Amino acid sequence: MSDNKQHQQQLNIELNEEVAQGIYSNLAVITHSSSEFVVDFVRIMPGIPKANVKSRIILTPEHAKRLLMALQDNLKKYENVHGPIRISGEPVIPPMTFGGPAAQA
Repeated sequence: MSDNKQHQQQLNIELNEEVAQGIYSNLAVITHSSSEFVVDFVRIMPGIPKANVKSRIILTPEHAKRLLMALQDNLKKYENVHGPIRISGEPVIPPMTFGGPAAQA
């Protein structure tokens, strides 16, 4: 019988200095088509009527679901250590003028 671990390849993920600094975002706009999910990360600043997309991530539906599950798992772990995350007020939903595929319900 062969060991499954022998057949797994190791993946080395590199993080360069520029990407490691990250990009701050306080809004995510999610749209989808039949074949992909598009997540636009936006930074909204008070008193400024225009906001630019800072980063766009395009995922297959399968990867979008894996991301959802990973976020749920990490939020649960975070709240077990730090307590519940409280969300105040209504969610901010800007007008959809960013282009790209329209959201479908």
